[in-house]
Amino acid sequence: MAAKKKATVRVTQTGSPIGRPADQRQTLVGLGLNKLHRTRELEDTPAVRGMIAKVKHLVRVDEA
Repeated sequence: MAAKKKATVRVTQTGSPIGRPADQRQTLVGLGLNKLHRTRELEDTPAVRGMIAKVKHLVRVDEA
């Protein structure tokens, strides 16, 4: 049986969390981002999409 390829999304941090609320900083850490221009490829789930929406002003999203 062939395994389905899961949809992924590529997220890159473009903004600094300095001066942002603590929950936004923790959301970036939860996404695996903690330095500018760091990129992570994450599974495209509703939970990840919600986290991205919370910090959309600090990240760039590319469909992978």
